[in-house]
Amino acid sequence: MSINEHREFVNILNDFPEGFKAVLALEQACHSGPLDPFIFELVKMRASQLNGCAYCLDMHYKDARAMGETEERLCMLSAWRESKLYTPAERAALALTEEVTLIANHHVSTEVEAEARRQFDAKTYANLVFTIAVINVWNRLAITGHTPAGEYKSTRTKLK
Repeated sequence: MSINEHREFVNILNDFPEGFKAVLALEQACHSGPLDPFIFELVKMRASQLNGCAYCLDMHYKDARAMGETEERLCMLSAWRESKLYTPAERAALALTEEVTLIANHHVSTEVEAEARRQFDAKTYANLVFTIAVINVWNRLAITGHTPAGEYKSTRTKLK
């Protein structure tokens, strides 16, 4: 039997609204923090690529484009190390995103942490770490909850 045949999925967000509200509150706190909104979306997309979360990739791609992010930068995101399209702050945030997202492989290296701390003040660095943590939570909820991708409509406005 295929994954979608004769099987009902539990709507985990509806069936545990207290959990959903708690994660949503963390998301809102991260979104209103000092982290640059374009770095916010790049981090969300990169973690979602690593985790294979189609729903979150759809959402954050559409939000980034609506804000004015370029197609080229989003297309190159999975190979950011080989591209000159990203600023030093973006590169530090992406490196930290990869290490936190893949933390089961090894802990965050002192070099990656030090570079991120050089690029961001203490509050922005903390905002970045929480943003990486919350997208990893959302990825796991969306994947485990079988949230369908492709239907998200962005409400973001152009910033660039």
